[in-house]
Amino acid sequence: MQYHLNGFRPGDPAVALQTPSATDQSDVDVLIVGCGPAGLTLAAQLAAFPDITTRIMERKTGPLEVGQADGIACRSIEMFEAFGFAERVLKEAYWVNEVSFWRPDAEGNGLHRADRIQDVEDDLSEMPHVILSQARIHDFYLDVMRYSSHRMEPDYDRELISLITTEDPDYPVTATFSCLDTEGKIETIRARYVVGCDGARSVVRKSVGQELMGDSARQLWGVMDVLAVTDFPDIRLKTAIQSQDLGSMLIIPREGGYLVRLYIELDALQGEERAADRDVSPDMLIQKARDILSPFLLDVKEVAWWSAYEIGQRVCDAFDDVPVVERGQRTPRIFIAGDACHTHSPKAGQGMNVSMADAFNLGWKLAAVLRGQAKPMLLDTYSEERRAKAKELIDFDRDMARLFSAKPKNAGEAAQFQIYFKRHGRYTAGVETRYDPSIITRTTKHQTLANGLTVGMRFHSAPVIRLGDGKPMQLGHVLKADGRWRIFAFGGAEDVGQPGGGIAELCDYISHPTNPFGATVGKGEHVDSVIDVRAIFQMPHQEMKFETMPSLLRPTKGLYRLVDYEKVFCPDFKNGLDIFDQRGIDRQKGALVIVRPDQYIANVQRMTDFDDLGLFFVSLMNPN
Repeated sequence: MQYHLNGFRPGDPAVALQTPSATDQSDVDVLIVGCGPAGLTLAAQLAAFPDITTRIMERKTGPLEVGQADGIACRSIEMFEAFGFAERVLKEAYWVNEVSFWRPDAEGNGLHRADRIQDVEDDLSEMPHVILSQARIHDFYLDVMRYSSHRMEPDYDRELISLITTEDPDYPVTATFSCLDTEGKIETIRARYVVGCDGARSVVRKSVGQELMGDSARQLWGVMDVLAVTDFPDIRLKTAIQSQDLGSMLIIPREGGYLVRLYIELDALQGEERAADRDVSPDMLIQKARDILSPFLLDVKEVAWWSAYEIGQRVCDAFDDVPVVERGQRTPRIFIAGDACHTHSPKAGQGMNVSMADAFNLGWKLAAVLRGQAKPMLLDTYSEERRAKAKELIDFDRDMARLFSAKPKNAGEAAQFQIYFKRHGRYTAGVETRYDPSIITRTTKHQTLANGLTVGMRFHSAPVIRLGDGKPMQLGHVLKADGRWRIFAFGGAEDVGQPGGGIAELCDYISHPTNPFGATVGKGEHVDSVIDVRAIFQMPHQEMKFETMPSLLRPTKGLYRLVDYEKVFCPDFKNGLDIFDQRGIDRQKGALVIVRPDQYIANVQRMTDFDDLGLFFVSLMNPN
């Protein structure tokens, strides 16, 4: 965290000191409907920009207290690091270190532990897979919002009753809300953009004529968080149990050391029957859990929360308001995210994670267009990218649910779920997402220069040493949720930043007043307000000299023209491998890695391909 740039200020550096903007504007840049994980991720992202006005409206009376979702993928923790609260999550959460699989023995009797495996493979991420209440994640996002310059707070007790587009050139979308806390009161808000994060029954989705398309698996499941006494030995491990003929159960230990969540398979729904028709109760779920867990005992002392649901996989045809025939001819103004545009079962632990990823993908794009930095066509990429990922999730979830609920006839069939789980561990960790080529994700022409940093996938962090102060850190942790692009310049052999070297020439190009980068930066701003350049050299940090670095890598900034000492890095050799080896960087040629504001790799290219570098940003960014 950097602060004191424009003068010393005492107190908590996480709390912005600017004068907060009003929170009851009737004209806003972005209106968010819904305070779920997608809505709060988007609001927290937009709160980083003092010049963007945002309101977030919620039908409920206040913040979530007990959350339905609890699994947090490695990729989501990487994203939380960008927002500044990963450490808070890791401190409170249950860490999923291992997974056990239980099923009947070869003769079909009782239950035995078939396997116990590592949950996350080595070097998949610097972050673990954890379990923490959705409500706590909401709390952390709300803190980010209220500590911003906007002092942003949601407006609760607001039910959306209509959403229309108009011919107004400035605020083309009008939303009307019923104020549930004041009888008869109506509030109208005009917005440049509206984002519906209002769940599976989304009013925003209906207003743009989209539908959730797909089928229900007709399989009923119950879920409950309990405090219980049991002799089952793996109660504090994530555990998949497949009984012979009594159904399946998934055990998810919760934070705090005692609470545990049970996902319990119930009988299939028949005909037009729905979950509500079964009169599911906590006692029914407890008895079913005891049956599946037998011969082990289960004495439930308290049920903290419970619910029943039917599995279904559904997705919309588009995640914005632009019909296919008009794509590219007009700019989308209304978007949907999270459960508003895709729904699936909760057992794969993807619902909250994918919803937050939707919002993280959209937030920086809205900010770039609203601030005049990027061309409006950037907004078309949201629906293209995220719908493709939602379809992948639907397919994965359908297979996962089917295998988990299967009634195996023999040991080979019984092992299929376990095999599938192992094979797709990278997917459930959230790190397998790969975006197709587009205006913000190029082809893999020079991928061999950095084989471990795949174009279209998230930037895979690795340990480094910061040259300016010798601090050991993860390189990926410089990727903050601040809307900036990053260029990582990995120096080739013999490059120590000297004049005439590849990194020095790159810095000269970027710094030259006639290059394409100058067109992307507002007057009076430093180039790294839009595009942040970092360099990584191969030499040990104690053999490098910060004072000889190109001026772009030790820029002077702010009111007092203070030097930024945090842009140059060297390998961390403590574990016998350095970042060049871990991420397959070509040691002879080096590599240039362009990273989007949502931490996904836009391109890998040669260090000296300056024209390609310039054209990439010119095609996307607006001149100033």
